[in-house]
Amino acid sequence: MAQVQRMSRLMIKTLRDDPADAETLSHKLLVRAGYVRRNAAGIWTWLPLGKKVLENVTRVVREEMDAIGGQEVLLPALLPKEPYEASGRWEEYGDLLFRIKDRKGGDYLLGPTHEEIFTQTVKDQCTSYKDLPVILYQIQTKYRDEARPRSGVLRGREFQMKDSYSFDATDEGLEQAYALHREAYQKIFARLGLDYRICSAVSGAMGGSASEEFLAPAAAGEDTFVDCPACDYAANTEAVTFALQPVEGQDHPAIEELDTPDTPTIETLAAHLGVPASATLKNLLVKVDGEIVAVGVPGDREVDLGKLGEQLAPAVVELVTAEDFEGRDDLVRGYVGPQGLEKVRYIADPRVAPGTSWVTGANKPDTHAKNVVCGRDFEVDDYLDVVVVEEGDPCPNCGAGVKLDRAIEIGHIFQLGRKYADTFQLDVLGKEGKPVRVTMGSYGIGVSRAVAALAEQSADEQGLCWSAEVAPADVHVVAAGKAAQTELALEVAEKLGAAGVRVLVDDRAGVSPGVKFTDAELIGVPTILVAGRRTAEGVVELKDRRTGEREELPVAEAIARVTA
Repeated sequence: MAQVQRMSRLMIKTLRDDPADAETLSHKLLVRAGYVRRNAAGIWTWLPLGKKVLENVTRVVREEMDAIGGQEVLLPALLPKEPYEASGRWEEYGDLLFRIKDRKGGDYLLGPTHEEIFTQTVKDQCTSYKDLPVILYQIQTKYRDEARPRSGVLRGREFQMKDSYSFDATDEGLEQAYALHREAYQKIFARLGLDYRICSAVSGAMGGSASEEFLAPAAAGEDTFVDCPACDYAANTEAVTFALQPVEGQDHPAIEELDTPDTPTIETLAAHLGVPASATLKNLLVKVDGEIVAVGVPGDREVDLGKLGEQLAPAVVELVTAEDFEGRDDLVRGYVGPQGLEKVRYIADPRVAPGTSWVTGANKPDTHAKNVVCGRDFEVDDYLDVVVVEEGDPCPNCGAGVKLDRAIEIGHIFQLGRKYADTFQLDVLGKEGKPVRVTMGSYGIGVSRAVAALAEQSADEQGLCWSAEVAPADVHVVAAGKAAQTELALEVAEKLGAAGVRVLVDDRAGVSPGVKFTDAELIGVPTILVAGRRTAEGVVELKDRRTGEREELPVAEAIARVTA
């Protein structure tokens, strides 16, 4: 016997108009359909229908995690400072951490993620290689003090997340655990009905080596990813690389200095000389842990500071200020060139390859130089792919022009390796009787974010349109209004419930048929059954919410169709 939920007793308030502060489709519809309610910036209440959808997503995640041998636990959300201080993330997370002091002055935090605590748990519970491998997971509320929480439940300050962790005695074991999670994630997102891409990614503050994101393409997405139409390559823009291709066999004239007054920008320089911006070399000065570093990229490209920061992590990267030029005669603001920069580390994008010739700053006021050749006139200390990726850039896999798309990150998997095991000295006794350092993986799914992603991908002009796996009910039965229609609707609802079908029945008195039909479209249950004008004949209407197809059937046949 499945639940029959009568809307006359359901706490729900639908809205005709979008909330004034809503920007994304999911934000608008989840509020209008009565699924969530805003308490404060980035803090949301899940109302009865929303909680059902959230629990259905959770159920799918739990079933697939259990299927790969995951063991569910529940760790505290309120955590002591010391483990995060030991890993360095007490400082690395910066303002994203919710920090708390207890009445005795002790420092605590609300957990953003739990690598440290899981590592300590396994250190306490597992002492031999015979205790491994183990996969632990939890589905829990996480906390991050977002500077600009927005887009409804897509970017909140508290959110539901599944985080799991694998512990193995060997690198081969880690690879197997990673593969298990990758396959489980594919099954989870397929069951949920999400369109997604698996994208190469960077690990960031999580640490580790191999890393992939699961991205759901959507206009509301905050992630930009690269998608190649000619092959299966997909990657987060921060993970895209460009191969270094030295230019050989070309003779270049000697360096020539040019009088270029009032040309401190690429645009003014290119206009003054009548050359394309791509022929110039842009040198951006940044500070890396306080040390000034120059970053060279072609003049028609921009430096991706996020990408640069990820590649130099955990070092802190920030732009220089006017004060940083004081006392530095070797640095002429607006006219910096790589030639002669003896006291400054020089990082360049691979497009600044050996043998390429550039117009760039001459390290003198109002002066530039041309015929400045990489490898002849200056050397690159480190090559890092740091430009902002653009549509049409060559695919690292096949060379075709790539596309850029927006997406919502719904999952992320990492091969952490021994970063946290080293921090907490997580060892087990190996087969040879000697200590073996454990290796780890970390795997996350944004459970509440997946609800928003589903809403973004599946909604239409009328409202939400859930898949059967996550919908708050299987069938939305609508009584068009009259007493006989309500009686038939309730009778059909009870029969469907007895057959194991989850039913939402609109039996509200005093509500017009038009409002009921509009609400049924807005709420988005996959099948709508209407007891309407042919009630006296024992005929009801079945409607597929996604396709809009309608069919009038006798009650018994309609019930059989729904329960088949």
